[in-house]
Amino acid sequence: MRVLPLMLFLTALTINAQIAFKNFGDIQMHDGAEIGFHTDLINDGQFDNNQGFTGFYSDNEIRVVSGTNRAIFNNVEIDAVNNLQLETSLGIINELEYVNGKVITPRNTISVSLDFIRHDFYVGEDDERHTDGYASVIGNNEFIFPIGDDDRFRPMITPNQNTDIYLKGAYFYEDPNSPSTFANAFTTDEKQVFLKNISTHEFWDLDGSNQTSVTLTWDTFSSIENISPVLNFLRIVGWSKSEQKWIDLGNTNVSGDLNNGQLTSNEFIPDEYEIITIGSIFSNVEQGSDNYLISPNDDDVNDALVFEGLELFNKNKLTVFNRWGNVVFEATNYKNNWEAVSNGRATIKANNKLPVGTYFYTLEFGNGTTNNSRKGWVYINY
Repeated sequence: MRVLPLMLFLTALTINAQIAFKNFGDIQMHDGAEIGFHTDLINDGQFDNNQGFTGFYSDNEIRVVSGTNRAIFNNVEIDAVNNLQLETSLGIINELEYVNGKVITPRNTISVSLDFIRHDFYVGEDDERHTDGYASVIGNNEFIFPIGDDDRFRPMITPNQNTDIYLKGAYFYEDPNSPSTFANAFTTDEKQVFLKNISTHEFWDLDGSNQTSVTLTWDTFSSIENISPVLNFLRIVGWSKSEQKWIDLGNTNVSGDLNNGQLTSNEFIPDEYEIITIGSIFSNVEQGSDNYLISPNDDDVNDALVFEGLELFNKNKLTVFNRWGNVVFEATNYKNNWEAVSNGRATIKANNKLPVGTYFYTLEFGNGTTNNSRKGWVYINY
């Protein structure tokens, strides 16, 4: 491996007044080394085994990182008033400080990103200083993606993991019905029947093959009151690649108010969804007499599936099916006491509570009534 002395590198920049530093060999920064790029970086060689400190600086020009190979640095400082633009990915092993400017990545080339590799922490992020485009992470710790769109910092948070996983994400202050860098529109009218509203102001792209939950944030520009004025009805939703519609990804925790807050999903596999955003479900009053929402979490609110007046029909029969048509619960002379526990033969773990999701039911009243049955869906959420 050829190691360039640091002083030789700096002298070459000064004497020759290069407009860019181009590496087409092998360079390594050792522990204690410091390097400052006051010019663009073109990396066509090996520049990925570095220690020490690296800074990117500019008072006027857009500072650009390009080349065929990703450069990886240890501790990094970004002080580029008119932004650091990545045309190839840039890796950071340890710490990052946003001093001035944003890190811009091309949103139509998601292979280019700011990559946090075995990261420690970053500081300085806000509306004026963040990654405008894609950022990725490899690790098992909670990670707050320092992402935004233009002058809006809108983090996305993934929790501690059981093992190291790879995740990549970006934020878009755009209507998903007409996205700028995706081939297809994500029509907000195409959604599960119990979903009421889908945000038309913003969405996130989260990519990864491992199961995880995610926390999304909102601010005054998110118009949360138009999605749902009741925070408990908010849901993280994802555009399913297989079903080509919006799917409820859950609400395990919500905090804040209509102006600022955050919402956490159930676990899901990001690669199964094109994008994610914030939506809402119908309340019991809104969803109609044939469709129901239950939350059997022992809080004495909507714990069981209840049909008003059913006590008058003691020959009734209730059957509940999953989305594949398998019976998950069946009862004669039903007593309004089902709390999502399965007794169906097709259920893998009988007598356990069913997963979050939509189920369909038929209720036969018996007793010789004229209108002797009812059909609809019941949505289970904890």
